[in-house]
Amino acid sequence: MDFRTPPGLVTLTGRLVELQPLDHSHHDGLVEAVRENDLWQTAWYTSVPAPDGIAAEIDRRLALAEKGEMVPFTAVDASGRVIGMTTYYDMVAEVPRLHIGYTWNRPSAHGTGTNAESKLLLLTHAFETLGVFRVGLTTQWVNFQSRAAIERLGAKQDGVMRALSRYRNGALRDSVEFSIIEPEWPAVKANLEARLAKRV
Repeated sequence: MDFRTPPGLVTLTGRLVELQPLDHSHHDGLVEAVRENDLWQTAWYTSVPAPDGIAAEIDRRLALAEKGEMVPFTAVDASGRVIGMTTYYDMVAEVPRLHIGYTWNRPSAHGTGTNAESKLLLLTHAFETLGVFRVGLTTQWVNFQSRAAIERLGAKQDGVMRALSRYRNGALRDSVEFSIIEPEWPAVKANLEARLAKRV
């Protein structure tokens, strides 16, 4: 097996959000986004970079993209405002499968439908263009907001991986793994489209 189309740089456009290939030109917008309500400090368990760490995070993601290990995006809302970042990663052609993650959005974008549409764009591209069989989504056990959002997508919980890594403060991290597989995709897509139709 293999990807129908190899994962790579692409712009995914919806009504509420556009996912653009991550670029150094997004730096200032991303700094503004993490400064909103001091986002990088609000939840100790997230990996949202501090404003002075954005350049290094862009470099890190682009370096992984060069190696074919990540496809990083910047999320931009309909007004042209940068709202956050997301990626494809853990891409395995033999299945084929990938993960969606390393996602964060500025607080004022929460509840606006931009995250749901971002996931719809990413999932549609993954299943219908790349031809994946499985999309994984991983979050921290203590991130109840993220877990609820993933469940609302229609993803199923596969399990909890205990003491998998450590947080920045040294505490052990438990991760929760979810997935959507290709036979489930039509129902997941219909659910997301119905949710987004209410925002037209």
